Amino acid sequence: MAADPAAPGPTPLLVACALGIERLALRTGDRGGADGSVTVLRTGMGPRAAARSVTRALGKEALRDAAVVATGFCAGLAPGMHPGDLVVADETRHHGGSTPCQGTKLLVEGLTRALPGRTVHTGPLTCSDHVVRGPERGALLATGAIAVDMESAVTLHSAVAAGPRPVAAVRVVVDAPQHELVRIGTLRGGISAFRVLRAVLPAFFEWHRSSPLPRR
Repeated sequence: MAADPAAPGPTPLLVACALGIERLALRTGDRGGADGSVTVLRTGMGPRAAARSVTRALGKEALRDAAVVATGFCAGLAPGMHPGDLVVADETRHHGGSTPCQGTKLLVEGLTRALPGRTVHTGPLTCSDHVVRGPERGALLATGAIAVDMESAVTLHSAVAAGPRPVAAVRVVVDAPQHELVRIGTLRGGISAFRVLRAVLPAFFEWHRSSPLPRR
């Protein structure tokens, strides 16, 4: 009698960020609890760099079915946001449309456990091709978005274009309407955001374990 085929292993997880300081936070954070291989990809800054890097990474056989989380820092748009707050996207928006995110509630619960006392916001995360300052925040807030960054929307759009897979976006607010920063890491808000980003991986791993397998 022929042996049963081996059960497939867990799908890999691709965690994409843009900046070296973001990758440093993720690589030095708590990596316990991963189910399967985890790749932290630095895409480079901006939509074009993110699309190119994510498409190339998912074209490799080892990551073909990977679940994808876009993460790093963002600008908060809503009054009352503070550096170190977390944003869990229910969708990401870009000029060509939007990408729904999976497991938003699970991520919120996991982040609340991993970072007790931190505020977690949920809503649309929009894309910009430049750093947003001043009055431009209000214009983006009027669209219904709660935060903005340059890579998340394109990262998730590129990921689902490469094949069906679970996708999510989690960002840490590094500046907000009343707390604008000049440089990440030079002011207290940037340091706070860095520390928060170091602690997010366990929630990502929990989301990954609970994500449905892709169908091809």
